[in-house]
Amino acid sequence: MSSSSGSYEKYITTAASVAATAMVVRSVVSELVPYEVRDLLYAAGRYLRSRVSSRHTVVIDEAEGLSANQIYDAARTYLAARISTDMPRLRVSRVDEAQGILVGMEQGEEMVDVHDGVEYTWSLVSRDNTPGAASRAAGTTGAYAGAGAKARGRLEIKSFEVSFHKKHKDKALKSYLPHIVATAKAMKDQHRSLKMHMIEYDAWTAVDLRHPSTFDTLAMDKKLKQSVMDDLGRFVKRKDYYRRIGRAWKRGYLLYGPPGTGKSSLIAAMANYLKFDIYDLELTEVKCNSDLRRLLVGMSNRSILVVEDIDCSIELQQREDGEKRARSSSAGEENDDKVTLSGLLNFVDGLWSTSGEERIIVFTTNYRERLDPALLRPGRMDMHIHMGYCTAESFRILARNYHSVENHAMCPEIEQLIEEVMVSPAEVAEVLMRNENSDVVLQDLLEFLKAKRKEVGERKAANENGNE
Repeated sequence: MSSSSGSYEKYITTAASVAATAMVVRSVVSELVPYEVRDLLYAAGRYLRSRVSSRHTVVIDEAEGLSANQIYDAARTYLAARISTDMPRLRVSRVDEAQGILVGMEQGEEMVDVHDGVEYTWSLVSRDNTPGAASRAAGTTGAYAGAGAKARGRLEIKSFEVSFHKKHKDKALKSYLPHIVATAKAMKDQHRSLKMHMIEYDAWTAVDLRHPSTFDTLAMDKKLKQSVMDDLGRFVKRKDYYRRIGRAWKRGYLLYGPPGTGKSSLIAAMANYLKFDIYDLELTEVKCNSDLRRLLVGMSNRSILVVEDIDCSIELQQREDGEKRARSSSAGEENDDKVTLSGLLNFVDGLWSTSGEERIIVFTTNYRERLDPALLRPGRMDMHIHMGYCTAESFRILARNYHSVENHAMCPEIEQLIEEVMVSPAEVAEVLMRNENSDVVLQDLLEFLKAKRKEVGERKAANENGNE
C-alpha cells in the first residue's frame, strides 16, 4: 500500500513539475519570441497534428475581408433548423418581428449532422481580435486572428468549424457544403420577409411588403389567372433554357385596363406567389438615363420591376426625335439630361437587361393604345394581360373574400346586373366593405348596381336625343 502511495505521489509531483515547466517556457516564449514567429510555430504545430490525425476540419469565417461570408450565413440557417434544444447552452436571436426566434449554437457547444452516410461535427468558435490577441490565443486560434482578421476591424471573429474523417474531404467540399447552401436558400426563400423598394434621394429605400393579395383572393377571370400562374411557374424553372438560347433571364408583363380593375393587386399576388421583392420605379423621380442605369443595376435578382401608369408617368422622348435633341443641344443641355424611351428600352431588352437574373418587368397602363409600339413587342412585354370590369365570376370571389358567401338569394340578380353595367372590382369591393352583415351589404350592392344601370340608361338616352 505504501509503495503504491509513494508511486502516486511521485506521479503527481512529476506532472506538476512538467506543467510548471510548460508554463515557464510559454511565458518566456511570449516575452522573447516575436508574435510573427509564434504564429508560425503555432501553425506548424497544427499542421503536424493534422498530418497524424484522422480528422479534417473546415473553418467557415463570418466574413471574408469586408464582405459577409455567404457560406457562414447559410450554415447558420441550416443548423438552426437541425439544432437540438437539449444542448446546455443555446443562442437565440430575432432581427425581424415578422420572423420567429432563431435558435443557434453557443460557443463551446457541438452538434452532429449526418449527410449521405457521413457524420459531420459542428462547433462555433469565437476569436478575440483586439490588439495582442494573437499572443494570447495559446496556439489554438492564434493564426486565425492574424493580419487578415485584423484588417476587418472587428473585435470578435466568429467561425463555424465542421470536422469529419479526412477520407470524406472531397464529399464534404463538393457535396455537403453545396447541399447546405442550397437548403438554406430554399428555407430563406420560403420564409423571408418580402420588401418593397422605392426611390428616395436618388437611391432605393426598402420597406416590408405586407400586401395580402394572392391568386386565391384575386377577383380575376379563372382561366386568365391560371395562365398567369402557369407562365410565372414556367419562367422560374427555365434558367438553363434561357442560358442555352442566349437570352437574359427575364420576363415582361403589360397590365392594361380601366382604373380599379386590380392591376396593383395582381402585382402583389405575383410577388407573394414567387417570393420576389418589388422595385417600384417612379420615372418622374429619375433625372436622367445615367441615374436610371444606376438604379436598375442596383436591383437584386429574383425581383419585380414595376412601372405603373407608363403612359402618363413621364413624357418619354421618341428615339428618333431629332428636333427635340436639337433644341436640347441649342439650350446647352446634354443628351443624358432626361430619361428617354431609348434609355428605358436598353434596360428592358438591351445590353443592360443582362445585369441581373430572374427578373420580371411589369408595366401598367389604363390606355394601351397610347403606348409607343416599341414598348409592346414580344421580348419586351411578353404577356399582355387585360384587367377588365367586374364579372359574375369576379363578384363571387369578392363575396367569398369579404363575407364568406358562396350562395345567397340576391346573388343571381346581382350577377345579372354586373353583366349589364360596367363596374370595376374596386367599386364592388368598396360597397361590400360598408357593413359586416352580408344581407345588408348585398342589398346595398343591389341598389348601387340598379342606380348605376339607371344612370347609364339616362346618359345613353341623352346622347341619342342630342344626335337627333
